[in-house]
Amino acid sequence: MIQVGILTISDKGSQGLRADDGGPKIRALLPADLFEVQTTAVVADEIPSIVDTLVEWVDQKKLDLIFTTGGTGLSPRDLTPEATGRVIEREIPGMAEAMRSEGLKHTPLSQLSRGKVGTRRETLIVNLPGGLKAIEEMMPVILPVIPHALEKIKGDTSDCGR
Repeated sequence: MIQVGILTISDKGSQGLRADDGGPKIRALLPADLFEVQTTAVVADEIPSIVDTLVEWVDQKKLDLIFTTGGTGLSPRDLTPEATGRVIEREIPGMAEAMRSEGLKHTPLSQLSRGKVGTRRETLIVNLPGGLKAIEEMMPVILPVIPHALEKIKGDTSDCGR
């Protein structure tokens, strides 16, 4: 089972002023036979809060996969990509590009998404937008490659594509 954390980044959500819809949507889209959600949280759009949570989930909880939702747009408070950039050791631009490409099939606004995908130690971190429609569109694009990506991140040396 792939051990998962889901982090919602939302000022209003962290204050209890808005329900967390993105986190539950991500959980609902994860096949239960392959993914097990170990932890969830809602934090404010503040770099230290995001960084601290991601580092704890990787370094202490040793999760395989972390999804973030929210904070990937252009608003001054959208700081998820900057926080993620401080945490990851290697970026995986192809996964982020694939998500934006899928989004472009549905809206030109997908060009404005700044989400990152990368690794820290043996954990894959994926920034998803906060919008439910965008989550629904992007998850099917990345889910098929996650098991293989995690095998490689954890040190599998077998040839790819055979």
